[in-house]
Amino acid sequence: MNAPELGLPMAVPAEGLPARVRVHEVGARDGLQNEKATVPVEVKAEFVRRLAGTGLTTIEATSFVHPRWVPQLADAERLFPAVADLPVELPVLVPNERGLDRALALGARRVAVFASATESFAKANLNRTVDEALAMFEPVVARAKGADVHVRGYLSMCFGDPWEGTVPVEQVVKVCRALLDMGCDELSLGDTIGVATPGHVSALLASLFDAGVPVDALGVHFHDTYGQALSNTYAALRHGVSTVDASAGGLGGCPYAKSATGNLATEDLVWMLRGLGIDTGVDLGSLVATSVWMAAHLGRPSPSRTVRALAGPGDDSDQEK
Repeated sequence: MNAPELGLPMAVPAEGLPARVRVHEVGARDGLQNEKATVPVEVKAEFVRRLAGTGLTTIEATSFVHPRWVPQLADAERLFPAVADLPVELPVLVPNERGLDRALALGARRVAVFASATESFAKANLNRTVDEALAMFEPVVARAKGADVHVRGYLSMCFGDPWEGTVPVEQVVKVCRALLDMGCDELSLGDTIGVATPGHVSALLASLFDAGVPVDALGVHFHDTYGQALSNTYAALRHGVSTVDASAGGLGGCPYAKSATGNLATEDLVWMLRGLGIDTGVDLGSLVATSVWMAAHLGRPSPSRTVRALAGPGDDSDQEK
């Protein structure tokens, strides 16, 4: 008998936390884009379908970038129609107007642009300055909003940059404010190389609130490089943030930041939230089974501690492919 069947973790609510958290699942996009081996489009589609079956309501499907940038996502035109019938939100990334055209042509209703809080990462990721990237996004956001499409703004390097080191809080706030002012509905604060700590998270959120950024427009996206992702998530929850990005099985990194390791595992997040009495609508057993299935296709065990604890020895490799 495993832990959930025994009623574990015991739910002990803490005061001041959201009653419900929306998990923004990024495994199918942010998770798989960093894989060295090509994942067949049929496997990706089945992964999204299995994720939808766990109760997740927002599953980032793919990215409409040029195949030269991210070869692993070159099959976006084949993948999106294969999952578009699912009763969940399926956001996609669009780097420019051409990417938006491709997404809209397939009926996408939620898109995301991806900006940087630092000049070095803007150059590495988009070959532009921060201001040039923002200028590129303006017509994308305007056209998307004109088509009644929800727009998310990703902001990378909010807590540290591998080239520049520390990133001033006011620098992050400035770019966040610019993204909201151009029409983004939601922002995702990215700890791209996993260097954030809870105090830093609290300081950034407090500064964003002082700048007039509403808490319901914010999500957080933590990497677990130094084992701080759950602690940082808890700090964000204490400030009222109720959208958390996570990746099934802990898949992912960042192809343009070599020190970036895996995302916060969705299973680890759901385990913590269950223990806090916070509703996610996610069935943990189904989610673990989905990550075990994907780990078998990738040929390696999941890095998620919760997956390893609940799946049991051998389950990462013995599942039918």
